[in-house]
Amino acid sequence: MSEIDPITGLPKDLGVWETITKESQKITAKIVKKKFGKQYTLVQGFETKEVDLKDVVKKLKSKFACGGTTKDNYVELQGNHLGKIKQALIDLGFQPETIDVK
Repeated sequence: MSEIDPITGLPKDLGVWETITKESQKITAKIVKKKFGKQYTLVQGFETKEVDLKDVVKKLKSKFACGGTTKDNYVELQGNHLGKIKQALIDLGFQPETIDVK
């Protein structure tokens, strides 16, 4: 028998907690320039206790075929991906109205 989540009252096997927390995030994406004028896409505003950032960065790097890392509570991707980042985050389960692209 599976464990019951005390917050939602649903079995933990369903994995709905991460889905619920993805709906309440306020995410912003912007471009920053670093050494030698290189552009990086910064995606921040994640609640690190509730969302697995390593999994998110792994999927985004695979989708955009670029390098990247996760630091503190933000994701840093090499290159300018502002045109496609919102749709990629929506595909990962985040709500469109909570994603702000600057």
